[in-house]
Amino acid sequence: MNGAPCAWPVRLTAVAEADFRQILAWTSSRFGEKQARAYGETLSAALRALTAGPTIAGARARDDIGKGMYTLHVARQGRKGRHFVVFRAGRESDHGVIEVLRLLHDSMDLERHLRSDNEHG
Repeated sequence: MNGAPCAWPVRLTAVAEADFRQILAWTSSRFGEKQARAYGETLSAALRALTAGPTIAGARARDDIGKGMYTLHVARQGRKGRHFVVFRAGRESDHGVIEVLRLLHDSMDLERHLRSDNEHG
């Protein structure tokens, strides 16, 4: 055993999965398939980074939009992007889990989009 910390599982809600697909469809229609694939990798890299847990560099606690909420901008480590990963950290038995709630454009009103989700859930 190398003593490395355990990875946090990252789970996307159905709404976050739909956001991902919609972002790629929009990018493809505006900028082409090649750019959509590249941006899909940018989004995926941000999601993979969350396996290190909610306190990774760039993650920001956002109790202003909800208790225990965090955001991570996808523009990181040399990658360009205009979306936020909105997530919360929780417990699943004895292990931490990252629940990705939304993937939202950075020009969107995060509070309004999350409030409408929470009213139905």
